[in-house]
Amino acid sequence: MIDYLYGAFVLIGFVLLFFSFRSYQNTKDLLSLGRKSKAVVVDYIEVQGDDSTTYKPVFEYYDNNKQAHLYESEVSSSPRPYKIGQQVEVVYDKNHEDVKVISFWGLYRWSIILLMIASPFLVLGIAYFLYKYY
Repeated sequence: MIDYLYGAFVLIGFVLLFFSFRSYQNTKDLLSLGRKSKAVVVDYIEVQGDDSTTYKPVFEYYDNNKQAHLYESEVSSSPRPYKIGQQVEVVYDKNHEDVKVISFWGLYRWSIILLMIASPFLVLGIAYFLYKYY
């Protein structure tokens, strides 16, 4: 019975590892095939939590055709990470469906989070089987 539990740990770990790698590949493709632009923080959206307020930056950037686009960050934080008017660099795909701020956390956030969750599952599951059968 315990073998099934640790087998599930290994399976969950590999599934999370797969999605972490896939997220990394999507970011790598976006960086190589996407277009880069300077963006300016134009506003903040207040997000009310249970006991605090966090802020999501809204960026405005221009594509190669000089058309303006707004990008609302997926991440909210407190304190505000940028000042209104501050410039950052963004990368976007040709349809403007995938936009990311060019920073370590902006590019690789999901890859790192999924890898951090997968690691304990893999270590525990694989260590159990190595200890039991070797």
